[in-house]
Amino acid sequence: MEERNLHLTFDAGQILLNDHRMVLMHTHAMGALRKELMDTLGHDRARGVLTRMGYASGAKDADLARKLLPESNDEDLLLMGPRLHTLEGVVHVKPIKIDIDIRQRHFYGEFLWENSHEASEHLKLFGIHPEPVCWTQIGYASGYTSEIMGRFIAYREVECHAKGDKHCRIIGKPIEEWEDADEERRHYRPDPMAEQLLALQDEVSHLRDSLQEETGIGDMVGSSQAFKDACDMLRKVAESHVTVLLLGETGVGKEMFARALHSISPQEKNPFVAINCTTIPEELIESELFGVEKGAYTGALQSRPGRFERAHGGTLFLDEVGDLSMNAQAKLLRVLQEGEIERVGDTRTRKVDVRVIAATNVDLQEAVAAGRFRSDLYYRLNIYPVIIPPLRERK
Repeated sequence: MEERNLHLTFDAGQILLNDHRMVLMHTHAMGALRKELMDTLGHDRARGVLTRMGYASGAKDADLARKLLPESNDEDLLLMGPRLHTLEGVVHVKPIKIDIDIRQRHFYGEFLWENSHEASEHLKLFGIHPEPVCWTQIGYASGYTSEIMGRFIAYREVECHAKGDKHCRIIGKPIEEWEDADEERRHYRPDPMAEQLLALQDEVSHLRDSLQEETGIGDMVGSSQAFKDACDMLRKVAESHVTVLLLGETGVGKEMFARALHSISPQEKNPFVAINCTTIPEELIESELFGVEKGAYTGALQSRPGRFERAHGGTLFLDEVGDLSMNAQAKLLRVLQEGEIERVGDTRTRKVDVRVIAATNVDLQEAVAAGRFRSDLYYRLNIYPVIIPPLRERK
């Protein structure tokens, strides 16, 4: 593969890499797309979209490589991928270790990336990131190698310039050889987000349309329109498993409303577990929410379940959720998405069936804009917001 394989046909408005049509685009535009995806879909879904886009590109280049090198050996065929990636202006690739046998379907590869456009754009937009961010390039490497090998080869970025490392370094091997293979797979699965959102919109619309005039739930009574509106909204969502977000000032009794909702739900005979996120030290929030295994840390003399496990089959009330740290938010998001938890010090996952009611006196939209609250967690919690009126408005 050389520059002569790249053809610019000005009259036709085409750029061809052999017979594959390409597009020349500013890296700034790719960065803008990344930011738009992250702001709109959240971190995890944006990562999935970009990873799958890269995978499709890599698989297409593998098809091109076979045409260019029909008689090549296994390693040369594999290395055509990095050469194409370099020619396309994405990243400069340096092989570190390659162990490949296509006939035996055996593969292990390790590479250095230099001048990653993806890492550079992420740094410009977001600064240093705690995790690797070259998602499109990882998808490309996985797509190219998987197509060549005839089996799913997943790459992982173990060093990344965008998280402060000198360069990016990746390792690729069959997906089943990764310890957390399911975690890797989920970034490559199609995500029917539109269908999920439409289903939720239909459910919320139905709930709102069926609101009726009643005067309170449980032991709570009131006569103001604001109070009745809040009670009506809770009453109509009681039969659903939709996550509810209670909004209001400090001291308005959000936990009372949460307990009232639990009392008229199908889970009423099952546990109601509450936790105030502001009262738990940062270093203990994970063990409080998800539990801990014996010996996980000094003082963990026995295994104990966290609040999610204790609330299994019932309702978990997360008060002042807006005060959670970014790390705790990430772990909470995963539980809400996957419906499973992992105790501190344990590698096993446990399924939990919990109806979550969250509450906050913080303006979460403002917190998202300020970077203090994850946008993807906000959208996950804000499915059915209910404003709890202050006491002065309940007369």
